[in-house]
Amino acid sequence: MTTYTKLISVAQLADGLSRPGLRVVDCRFDLFEPSRGRRDYVEGHIPTAVYAHLDDDLAAPVTPDSGRHPLPDPASFAATLERLGVSDDSQVVAYDGGPGALAARLWWMLKWLGHESVAVLDGGFAAWRAAGRELERGTPPPPARGSFRPRPRMERVLGTAELAAALDAGRAPTLIDAREAARFRGESEPIDSAAGHVPGALNFPFAQNIGADGRWRTPAELRTAWEALLGDTPLEDWAVMCGSGVTACHLALSADLAGLPGPRLYAGSWSEWIRDPARPRVPAAGAAAG
Repeated sequence: MTTYTKLISVAQLADGLSRPGLRVVDCRFDLFEPSRGRRDYVEGHIPTAVYAHLDDDLAAPVTPDSGRHPLPDPASFAATLERLGVSDDSQVVAYDGGPGALAARLWWMLKWLGHESVAVLDGGFAAWRAAGRELERGTPPPPARGSFRPRPRMERVLGTAELAAALDAGRAPTLIDAREAARFRGESEPIDSAAGHVPGALNFPFAQNIGADGRWRTPAELRTAWEALLGDTPLEDWAVMCGSGVTACHLALSADLAGLPGPRLYAGSWSEWIRDPARPRVPAAGAAAG
């Protein structure tokens, strides 16, 4: 039986909905209206799907020192997965409204805990609906509890203290920021309290991974885009980031599809970096943002 570890198409998912061990997870979420994703799920979702809320299920509570979506500890997240019906032998398929930014967060988190059989639905819910596929409505009964044994790969995470020390020592990893270009440049900041980026970071807006049809670009196209950004930059030590460690996971999946070595995730990302005003930023603190 085919195992999916990166992307899965609408047709492939539709053909396998009755597959034993399949767990479909709806990750739709609106940062500015956090209750909307769950409401959209109730109004219509892919059959058999359970719902995972970004704030409640895919992140730990925010602290004074953390970013907006801190990673939960592995044991807590494993318990969440079990509540969602995920077991060690589950084939997980994650989807969101379309581009995969939220679904990729679940994809990365499962890989982080050592679970390889997880894929993102290419085109997400928008592609499923466009194909005229069946929907379920309402809130189904909770699934049977899964049995999940986490095998955390902590080396895949870059912490703020480590990044700050590396910058001070002049040996920072190659850092790729997934935010849109205007936010990266510090020209606008609609979410966080300070604008700009970590010194030395490069910008690869995650939307570049998606084609005009709403689906992922081909591995060859992604590879070309990465090579255009990176040139001959070595990738022995590199990491991806964004505003809060969510859309950065989209870059991690993009790198995987492009055949690049896996980057670390700077989980705290910009919203954690700016918690300490002494940490350097571009533009510098107090400088005009645009």
